Amino acid sequence: MHLPLTASLLVPVALAGTLQGRVTSPQAYASSADGTLKLSSYNAPVRGTGSPNGASTWRLSIDDTAAGHKQTIDGFGAAVTDATVAVFNKLPAAKLTELLNNLMTPAGANFAMLRHTIASSDLSADPSYSYDDNGGKVDTTLSSFNLGDRGTTMARLLARMKQLQPSLTILGSPWSPPGWMKLNGVIQGTTTNNNLNHAYVSQFAQYFVKYIKAYASLGAPIDAITIQNEPLNSQAGMPTMYVYADESGSLIQQNIGPALKSAGLSTGVWAYDHNTDVPSYPQTVLNAASSYVTGIAWHCYATNNDWSVLSSFHASNPGVKQYMTECWTSSTSTPWSQAADFTMGPLQNWASGVMAWGLGTDNSDGPHLSGNGPCDSCRGLVTVDVNAGTYQFQVDYYMMAQFSKFIPKGAIVLSGSGSYTYGDGTGIQSVATTNPDGSKTVVIESKFGNDVYVTLTTTSGQTWSGLVKGNAVVTWLLPSA
Repeated sequence: MHLPLTASLLVPVALAGTLQGRVTSPQAYASSADGTLKLSSYNAPVRGTGSPNGASTWRLSIDDTAAGHKQTIDGFGAAVTDATVAVFNKLPAAKLTELLNNLMTPAGANFAMLRHTIASSDLSADPSYSYDDNGGKVDTTLSSFNLGDRGTTMARLLARMKQLQPSLTILGSPWSPPGWMKLNGVIQGTTTNNNLNHAYVSQFAQYFVKYIKAYASLGAPIDAITIQNEPLNSQAGMPTMYVYADESGSLIQQNIGPALKSAGLSTGVWAYDHNTDVPSYPQTVLNAASSYVTGIAWHCYATNNDWSVLSSFHASNPGVKQYMTECWTSSTSTPWSQAADFTMGPLQNWASGVMAWGLGTDNSDGPHLSGNGPCDSCRGLVTVDVNAGTYQFQVDYYMMAQFSKFIPKGAIVLSGSGSYTYGDGTGIQSVATTNPDGSKTVVIESKFGNDVYVTLTTTSGQTWSGLVKGNAVVTWLLPSA
């Protein structure tokens, strides 16, 4: 039996509001590792300390006064890749409509932030491509720029999702620019000279301008870009490009930022788009291009990944927004709690949004590029049986939706204490928000095998308590005081 936790560990607890109207009474919803609960109605918390009835107990606290206010939430979601677009479009029209409503509206997961791949990524069918390949020949005027079938189809799907979620934030990230813009002349195939050819920095900047305008013309406005996915990841087997930190800062400050501004585009630039183990990289970019950088993008793949890096970065750059823009889910290599973990940790450490990699795949974790390098075990939040014309939500979808469905855009994360993980991996993590309608959302992730009775106290003087299922995520909705 785990005794009440009284440690003074300061970890943000997020209380978030509801999605479909005001919360007038306490509610709870849960998703469990064993799949018996899937955003299911659960035992609502009660006012006061309640009765544990022999269950283990745990204590959480949040500061729901103005002093406890932290970052504002912009949204949650996942990456729309070529794989996502291909498998979604294999669904019958009615099924696709149903799926998109489940993903993008308050009746479902209420996703309000999507990242999409600018041309080819590893989750694309062969061959890899850009929006201006021009047969591999230099195209200084970008006269051959064209979204092509795959780019056009992706933009149209994003436009549909935007119609369902008008406040949707769309982030675009390229895995590689056109091969002719690089020193090695190819999108993929070698790590030698896998760098931008600075003779084409102007064309590189205009490539983004043309892409943003092309997507906007199809109803998919791009809110932000990163100039290179994982700039420190240079591989031969998939589209990549190595970009130095000072080079990235210079490109944004001297080329891309001015090009966007001159074109009258309000699209922001998020720096970095890579792992938490090199925080000096986004700091270098921000120092060089603060007038254009509107956010910092982080991934989860560092060895012994530590989300507290985001809190340290916030302490040095309190006015800069941060986002978790990529973390994978897999049927073979990630636990039931993966999506809850990569959503909870960033939220506790000043992230304003979280996106999974990726939104959809087929039952074989594809389509993806062939050969060595591409991820061949990345499973989407949604898997589509392309032969049967059906889809299935994976456990990661439900774990993310425990946050996204109940923490609306504009919610404010609250500081708090009581989250703790033991050396054996068991424990409870929590985050809380105060919502635009005055309600609060508390997301509680339990990795205990047994149920735990949790008591939450607030700085404003409220006490709430209730049972939290073992190996599950439980979300409490608390009415305005």
